Order: sequence, then C-alpha cells, then structure tokens
Amino acid sequence: MHPRRPDGFDGLGYRGGGGIREDPGGNSFPARSFSSTSDLSHWVTTPPDIPGSRNLHWGEKTPHYGPGAAPTPLGGAGEEPYPGSCSSGPGASSEQLNRFAGFGIGLASLFTENVLAHPCIVLRRQCQVNYHARHYHLTPFTVINIMYSFNKTQGPRALWKGMGSTFIVQGITLGAEGIISEFTPLPRELSHKWSPKQVGEHLLLKALTYVVAMPFYSASLIETVQSEIIRDNAGILECVKEGIGRVIGMGVPHSKRLLPLLALTFPTVLHGVLHYIISSVIQKFVLLVLKRKNAHSHPTESTSPVQSMLDAYFPELIASFAASLCSDVMLYPLETVLHRLHIQGTRTIIDNTDLGYEVLPINTQYEGMRDCINTIKQEEGMLGFYKGFGAIIVQYTLHAAILQITKIIYSTLLQSNV
Repeated sequence: MHPRRPDGFDGLGYRGGGGIREDPGGNSFPARSFSSTSDLSHWVTTPPDIPGSRNLHWGEKTPHYGPGAAPTPLGGAGEEPYPGSCSSGPGASSEQLNRFAGFGIGLASLFTENVLAHPCIVLRRQCQVNYHARHYHLTPFTVINIMYSFNKTQGPRALWKGMGSTFIVQGITLGAEGIISEFTPLPRELSHKWSPKQVGEHLLLKALTYVVAMPFYSASLIETVQSEIIRDNAGILECVKEGIGRVIGMGVPHSKRLLPLLALTFPTVLHGVLHYIISSVIQKFVLLVLKRKNAHSHPTESTSPVQSMLDAYFPELIASFAASLCSDVMLYPLETVLHRLHIQGTRTIIDNTDLGYEVLPINTQYEGMRDCINTIKQEEGMLGFYKGFGAIIVQYTLHAAILQITKIIYSTLLQSNV
C-alpha cells in the first residue's frame, strides 16, 4: 500500500534550502531552513478558516505572522488571547457560543435522524413486510395511533428495537468503504473536475460497499421488525453474528424459501446506488439555491453577525434534510420490495399492524425481484408499495420541527450575546 501523500510537499511553501517564499498576501521574503531548532518557532502552520472554530471570528481570516514578527511566548506580556478563548470581555460568551454552535446544531440533527426517528423506521418496516395487512397506514394519523397501541401493549422497547444494529450497519458501511478505497484505485470522493470515468469508479466503490454490508443489513432488518413478544434479549453484536452466519450458511435455521445472497445483490445495490445518486444531486442543488438566495438577500456589508452564523450552519442541514426526504420518498416502492426479499424465509414473526396486538408470521414465496413486484401489484394494488408511508411523514415532520426549534433557540442565544 503506497502512502497517499504528494511527492513535493514543501510545508506551505517552506523548503529546506534557500529561496524566496511568497506569503498569501503577496509579500516575498527569504525561506527559512529547518537546520536549527530555534528556527522552528518561526514556522506557523495555518489552520483552515472554519466558521465557529477556536481561533476565528466570523468573516475573519487566520492571522499570519509577518516576516519580521516572532511569535510571543505563551503567557507573555504582549500576547493577545485567542478569539473565542476564555477571557474577560463583553464578547467572550458570544465567541464561546459560536465555537460550539456547529457541533451542537449538527448533534441535534444527528440525534433526531438516528434516535428520535427510530420508532418511525421500525413501524415503517413492519408495515412494508406485512403483505396481508388490511390497513396500509398511508397517513400519519393512523401511524401515531398504531404506535401508541404497540407502546401500550408491549412497552417502549417495541418501538426502539434494533437501534443498536442500525448503528453497527452504518459503521460497517463506512469501514468497508474506507478499506476498499484504500486498497483499490476507486475514489472515495469526487473532485470538482470530475470525469465520467471517475464517477463510474466512485459508484462502483459504493456498490461494493453495499455488497459487503448486505448480510448485516439483512440481520438488522430482522431485529427491527421482529415482534418484541417473542424476541429474545439478544446482545448488541448479534447483528454481526447473524450477518456472518448468513454468509457462511450457519446460525439460526431458516426455511427453504430463504433467498440466497446472490439473488439479493442486484436489488440491494440498485436501491443503495440510486439513493446515493438522488440524495447527492438534490443536496448539491438545494445548497446552491440557498447560497445564492442568501447572497442576494443579505449583502456582505449589511449582514448581521446572527444571520451570518445562521447562513454558515443551516444551509448544509437543510440540504441534507431535503436530500434524505426526497430520496426516501422516491425510492419507497423499491425499498418495500427490497425488505420483503430480505425478510423472506427468515422465520420472522412481526406485530399485527392492523390491531396493535397479536403477532403474524412472514410466509412469502417470492422467486425474485420481478415476481415480488408483480405479486404486490396484483394482490395489494399500487398502494401496496406504499404501506407505512405515514411513518415517513411523521419522521421528517419531527426532523423539521427539531431543526426549526434549534434554529430559534440558537438565534435567541446569539442575539442576547451580540
């Protein structure tokens, strides 16, 4: 494995020998040699200008040391405190608030997306695999009612089951993507000057990642839809154990209707790649629209600090929210087919989504993706592909509400410290 480091790295323009170095401002001065330890103090690595970072105000660039100015020793008399550090002054609390603003806002979004929304994911998957359900739960009102019934009869655990396995699957997906990109020439990120070949290689990396995570995704799906009434108290790594057992053909016994992983590869990769493409395109489009809108409605010279901070953090979150919503809605029928194929033959028993109590076995006999699509269309109608769609409405309504509340709270705190 070859290290991915540029051959001609010169430390921000400094080389070991003599020569002329040009700073970002255009001033040129002799480059320094690193032959002595004392000269090391004159070389200052410039951190990236990230809004809300420890040593930056909004709209300011990182200060550079001039050619004749030596850095003051730490704690010296002439040292100025870092902006945003714990120092006395009227703007200290506001700077500390800015420092943690991005972290807090992002954490609230992640918590809502992966924790608070998990009951909606559980019910949505149960409705999708329940092929003989009479109530499709297409509206959020019936979804909330059935969620209340499950919580009343089985307790809160009925709506939070399998949450640990979903995090494990996300970790396996990220790890597999990193390992594959490290040992292959497939790019993990696309540059601004991308080519069709690079896009194809990048999508191939995504496809291989979904293939690696596929057996663990199947095990996680079983944990989220299995009824809490008959479910054993499995460990948090049970998902990994079941995924490995699915690959080598060992573990919990399955019926003869179980589809081999090879038959699940195409629908799994198709759904994953399409979800990634749709979400990436929509996210970039929404982000571009929001940035242009903010640039036209808030000129630079008249922008308030509060609005500047909001414009720095919230467009990314809004774009990510819109991308996830659109991709989930557009691919909901394909996700229904995918989940039914994954759950077939696993001897899974789910909750009765019509009554809110009792349990039902899954006894489907689909031969593949095409047969599953035709069977749903004939026996359940076109709306059968959208069973449990009301859970998506509840999920993203909750997510939007949390984002709005976070924005209001942050704006209030920031205005009170300006």
